[in-house]
Amino acid sequence: MDGMDMGSSMFSGVNMDLARRYWYTVAGFVGALVIIRGVNFFKAQQRLRTKAARSVEYPTKPSNWFLELWATLTAVAREVSSSQLHIPFRGFSWLSPPPLGRVIALLVYWIVIIYMMAKDVVVNDVFYWERIGYRNAWVTVSQVPLLYLLASKCSIIGFLVGTSHERLNWLHRWVGRTMFISATVHGWHFYTDWARTDYVEYELKMMPTVKYGFGAWAVLLWTLLSGLAPLRRMAYEIFVLQHLLSAIFFLWLISVHVPATARYNVWFAVAAFSFDRACRLALLLWQNIKVFPDKSKCRGGQRIGHQAQLKAVGDSITVITIKDVHFKWRPGQHLYLWVPRVGLAEAHPYTIACAHQLAGTCICNSIQLVVRKHNGFSRRLHEFASRTDKSEHRTVFVSGPYGAPPRWDIYETIVLISASTGASFTLPILEGLLQEKSTNCVKRVDFLLAARQGDEIGFYVSRLHELIERASEAGIELNVHVAVTQGLSPHSSRDGDSGGNGNVETASASSSGISQVDEKGQQPSGPQQQTSPQPRLSPLQKRTTTTSHTSTDSHVFHSSVRPDIEAFIRGPVEATGGETSVVVCGGPSLVARVRNSVTGLSNERAVHKGTGAQGIHLFAEEYSF
Repeated sequence: MDGMDMGSSMFSGVNMDLARRYWYTVAGFVGALVIIRGVNFFKAQQRLRTKAARSVEYPTKPSNWFLELWATLTAVAREVSSSQLHIPFRGFSWLSPPPLGRVIALLVYWIVIIYMMAKDVVVNDVFYWERIGYRNAWVTVSQVPLLYLLASKCSIIGFLVGTSHERLNWLHRWVGRTMFISATVHGWHFYTDWARTDYVEYELKMMPTVKYGFGAWAVLLWTLLSGLAPLRRMAYEIFVLQHLLSAIFFLWLISVHVPATARYNVWFAVAAFSFDRACRLALLLWQNIKVFPDKSKCRGGQRIGHQAQLKAVGDSITVITIKDVHFKWRPGQHLYLWVPRVGLAEAHPYTIACAHQLAGTCICNSIQLVVRKHNGFSRRLHEFASRTDKSEHRTVFVSGPYGAPPRWDIYETIVLISASTGASFTLPILEGLLQEKSTNCVKRVDFLLAARQGDEIGFYVSRLHELIERASEAGIELNVHVAVTQGLSPHSSRDGDSGGNGNVETASASSSGISQVDEKGQQPSGPQQQTSPQPRLSPLQKRTTTTSHTSTDSHVFHSSVRPDIEAFIRGPVEATGGETSVVVCGGPSLVARVRNSVTGLSNERAVHKGTGAQGIHLFAEEYSF
């Protein structure tokens, strides 16, 4: 190690200065995002104050020149960053690039790294190979703390900028891949220099720490390969375990390999890793251990863990009702579930599928999780629920909630789009808006739920029925569209469903009530025409009525065709006078379609560019592992 310190002393001044600049740059970007978060917070509060204090038709419109300028800059940034190229070919979709905004952020990061790797380093002298080798060693080790900060579930960076760990994980992966490249350049130049003078064997004997460097590079290579989507999905539980062990092993290897002058980066990473684990352990203990449980409520609370009921719904869905949860959460957040009877050492993340106390549960403040069966844990969970009596209670443990979803009550129109169990994310948002007792800017909500089979979404459709009247009481216009492309739609009439064209029923829950519409978009005759005026139909509803199933369901619009995403978004956007928020939760294909539709519509309408069209906010939640 002393030899390495001496050998690097010629270049350490410049290299350490670049390492400091790297962290100044990271701090600068984080600071800029904190400022943006602050301005957006001020904008949100101004909207809510305007709504509460004055009778303004469109409180989400900018009210002064600063907010107008900010809205224009925001619209430009959204249009540039939202679009995404999706590769639709089966088996290759995982190669789809990130959204354009992430690509731009990654290019900026690479520019910083390339600058550090190349600045004043290419000098054709006797130290040519060593100079490049040492420079890239510093470039690599300087990124290690950021790698571990971005991997934290209790993320300090996420707390500052107002986001959550799962939305930073993409950058964590790319920082690791960038580190692998700079580490390869570092090792290759040293090895080439030794090979030119036939010095390799002697160097390995004289500097045993070099072997630890090769080991750290091998761990980076293994982590890069095992983290690729096809390999990661083959056995996700094994991937998580080996990834954790690799992270610990990597820190030990580089702590032995790097000189003392650079070891502060290792301790920085160790501190980030330790803080995250301590924070997660504290959350786990606080949420699952009750010193004085309330024994007066039905079966009563228990000291360790939570009572839970597991119910298998159909062949692929498991509904888990967890009782006596003594923490609060926001719609869109998730938690980690640990069921010892199913997986002794496995904790998996699931979106909290409700935003209120569940009616009919014996202990207050219960939450529900909806788990779709895949392989591994979710399959074992469904099989266990199938064998378990519905009235039995099992002990489960939870950790969370995690996630930092935005405020939903500061937009005039909300468009919620989900595929299958993606409704676990969008449905709580709707429930939260309808039970909001404080000032709420939302006037209209359009809800789209798409699935291949009706039994995948029957649980959500029954919940949607409960919300129709609540939306009417809250004065919010609620338009619900359910698209089931294969099989029967839940709650549809099988007697009249012949697969041909027939009458279609839809509902718009607003202050004016509920009405029915026939296949031509006309109101039926009879007493209902006098009591319930016709709701506005979106272009999607008008386009698909002639190919929809007959339904006795007078509350939800049912369709048997694949929904036109662009048309579904366009309808409410063109009808609103304020800002719209589009929320999507689904697979990569659906998310990419929504991203591109929102970008195209925003560009077409030239929002906040003098046309009077208002902004379109997009929040995408892609379920994948």
